[in-house]
Amino acid sequence: MTDQVISPVLSHADINSEKKPLNLSRRSFVIAAASVAGGGLSVGFHVPALAENSPASPSQEVNAWVVIKPDDSCVIRVVRAEMGQGTHTGLAQLVAEELDCDWARVSVQQITAGQNLARNRVWQNMSTGGSRGIRESQEYVRLGGAAAKIVLLQAASNQLGAPVSELSVTKGVIYHAQTGRQVSYGQVADAASALPAPDPKTIKLKSPKDWKLAGQPLKRLDTAMKVNGRLKYAVDIKLPGMVYAAIKACPVFGGKLKSFDDAQIKSMRGIKAVIAVDDNAVAVIADNWWRAKEALNVLPIVWDEGENRQISSESIRSNLEEGLTSTNNVFADTNKGDADEAISKAHKRVDATYITPFVSHACIEPMNCTVLITKDKAEVWVPSQNAEAALAELAKSTGLELSKCEVYNQYLGTGFGRRGGFQDYVRQAALIGKQMMGTPVKLLWSREEDITHDFYRPIGHCKMSAGLDKDGNLVGMHIRVSGHSINAYSAPHNIKDGKDRRQLQGFWSEAGDAQFGYTIPNLKVEYAMRNSHVPVGAWRGVNTNQNGLYSECFMEEVVHAAGKDSLEFRRALLKDHPKHLGVLNAVAEKAGWGKPTAPGVHRGLAQFMGYGSYTAAVAEISIKGNEIKIHKLVLATNCGHAVNQRMIAAQVEGSVAYALDTLQSEVTIKDGRVVQSNFDSYPIARLRQMPHIETVIAPSFDFWGGVGEPTICVVAPAVLNAIYKARGTPVRNLPLKNSGLKIV
Repeated sequence: MTDQVISPVLSHADINSEKKPLNLSRRSFVIAAASVAGGGLSVGFHVPALAENSPASPSQEVNAWVVIKPDDSCVIRVVRAEMGQGTHTGLAQLVAEELDCDWARVSVQQITAGQNLARNRVWQNMSTGGSRGIRESQEYVRLGGAAAKIVLLQAASNQLGAPVSELSVTKGVIYHAQTGRQVSYGQVADAASALPAPDPKTIKLKSPKDWKLAGQPLKRLDTAMKVNGRLKYAVDIKLPGMVYAAIKACPVFGGKLKSFDDAQIKSMRGIKAVIAVDDNAVAVIADNWWRAKEALNVLPIVWDEGENRQISSESIRSNLEEGLTSTNNVFADTNKGDADEAISKAHKRVDATYITPFVSHACIEPMNCTVLITKDKAEVWVPSQNAEAALAELAKSTGLELSKCEVYNQYLGTGFGRRGGFQDYVRQAALIGKQMMGTPVKLLWSREEDITHDFYRPIGHCKMSAGLDKDGNLVGMHIRVSGHSINAYSAPHNIKDGKDRRQLQGFWSEAGDAQFGYTIPNLKVEYAMRNSHVPVGAWRGVNTNQNGLYSECFMEEVVHAAGKDSLEFRRALLKDHPKHLGVLNAVAEKAGWGKPTAPGVHRGLAQFMGYGSYTAAVAEISIKGNEIKIHKLVLATNCGHAVNQRMIAAQVEGSVAYALDTLQSEVTIKDGRVVQSNFDSYPIARLRQMPHIETVIAPSFDFWGGVGEPTICVVAPAVLNAIYKARGTPVRNLPLKNSGLKIV
């Protein structure tokens, strides 16, 4: 693995604006906040100043994105969540690039959901997911930096009596070469803040080839605080007079709380209250969390588990297997040529079915939320991937107007999609807080609650068939995915005419976000929706990490049947998709594909596209008995524009750890409930299992792709394909223990 990097200290200014309520109903805001699409509002750069008690006084705010202080330090405002992926640093780089300020004097400031709402959502979409944090907001944040520079230059022009065309800027200092005079941003910030904002349509952004800050592998702004312990996560929040809540929901999804008897725990030390939450959970409140948890563990609770208690992993899998051959509730998203006929008449036929299980997010920081609710105010301190969705849930749960609610988004101890679309922990905390009026309450889930009440990556089966001609050329392929639908659970409005394309992410024929790169003359791709009572949701990489595995592992079986080289076979199929081919070639060259490996070491190859980026991987493994040692992974990424290659490499490395989880972990169902409950039964990747990682970042500088998720979809299939090379038989049913294998 690569060396760790220590970064400069990041200072965070705390802002509290006086909110002027918008003419926006709570219901309409709930709908808008829940949407994964970007905000559709126009970009505004010059808005009313923050409250007088804010460190960012009116004279210092150049526009919504930039605050310049008299000492020339620059505060760049951000609204996207920071959960270890480096979004805050990357966004600050983009603004600072256009602003031409001194990076050594830059800090970031997290805007609250209430402030964004009160200012007509000038900062736009606050959601952080789908690898969109930078690629979705890059244009308008860059415009913010450029607009600030324009008014600062105009203010300097007025002060120096020189035309703007004769001025230049270096690290926040404006120079007039003809007279030798200069003035700093801090000296003209007052005057600049009073000038009219430029029309965004007239602003020309810098070409990436001219970048000096953006595009550079700058050190992250928050690392030092993490290393020295100064950075506080939501779980670290402490408020005067705070009490703590532990919660337990019905173990069977869809079940209800029937009754509980708090008589035997009322006298336990520190217990404040026992509260029913919604109709399916009970919480114990105490003066510290451990006491609340221990009391909850002995609290007699009676659940109404309902009919779902009869569901098991076996019954769920039986339903999925039916979807592989059924003609009911199936649709073809791609139907090019006649795949079935081509396969049936082919010289050689290849068939396989792959199975991927439910998996948990297993966030290192369990779900938590701190609330303070009074009769006319609701505040929440929360680690959320979507602060606006948290604000909507807070308003809905308390019954207060949006203008009377506020969300202080904290650093996230990982998110992986769990803290995005679902704000269930915010709802629970708000309902508890309503019954503890005026008292701060911190709700913290136990690890057991976190794993057994997740919104899991969907389980899936994929049946694939392929036909080869006598020369080993691929003439047809049929892909049928049978699995749970995320949209059916969380966003049914995104299912059109009963068809959910989201589950085929990475198999799409059109260019853009997740295109299937192989050119096959006869191709059919189908989806059979088969749902159960198990809640599912976005999981880092969502459907590309499953579909990438299906595609690339089966392609390796086809390669084997054709008797050809894995690289050359793929190259021939990718000739019409140069960006897919480009990363494949890049990773093959870096890994030394075709050159001999050490004795007993085997290589596996994979490529795929997801979240607007192109990725490829080569894995090197060895097997001794049933033990797999992953020696090395070489990973190539083309995300178009690379804002910070150091952070891209870190995201790629993190993807490896998360992908390895999918090879050894699973969530199973018995009697309607999750069997696994902690890291002893749901193992995650250990440090000793991490291989040496080499990254190849090959930006083509002609599009904006994502970084956080795309690589996950090639790591697992590359490893599995290497295992196939070593054993001569493919692994089709995950986790690896189902094949008697384990990673060491």
